[in-house]
Amino acid sequence: MHKLAHAIEIFLQPGEVYFGDRDTRIRTLLGSCVAVTMWHPSLLVGGMCHYMLPKHPAGKRVTPDGRYGDEALELMLREIRKTGTCPSEYQVKLFGGGHMFSAHQKVSDDHVGAKNVEMARTLMKRHGFTSCAEHLGGVGHRNIFFNIWNGHVWVRHQPPVPENNLPSGGDNKKRKLCK
Repeated sequence: MHKLAHAIEIFLQPGEVYFGDRDTRIRTLLGSCVAVTMWHPSLLVGGMCHYMLPKHPAGKRVTPDGRYGDEALELMLREIRKTGTCPSEYQVKLFGGGHMFSAHQKVSDDHVGAKNVEMARTLMKRHGFTSCAEHLGGVGHRNIFFNIWNGHVWVRHQPPVPENNLPSGGDNKKRKLCK
């Protein structure tokens, strides 16, 4: 996972959206949250949003809030419009939505991570996006690294440590997902 010497690195906090150019790497840490990456292969621009909940409980507001999936995507679309490009020109990848408390409760389809994944898929369909790579659901957290200079996204997935604190033998390797 080579980093350009002159590249800036942005760490995205929950609820944040960042859109940058070819000199940028964006990274974040996800649990039940979802991150959406968008990359323009010709212009080498792109961005990531990191949302915590599917939608604002009170509905859409005048000023979008990146903590909510529908509003985070609206913020991303605003950035795309500023570049004068079309959303269909972007490669989209989806990450996160993990179940974080499986040691204490049964994994089900109604935890917040599953709802975040469902919202991501709904939003992609609504706006005509097709994701070219996904690493969604499951148990545990993910570290995401997105290199805007080449569109590569790396994922390190770590299941939670079992209650007896023994190594889980989980997948702790970085993987590159699609170009």
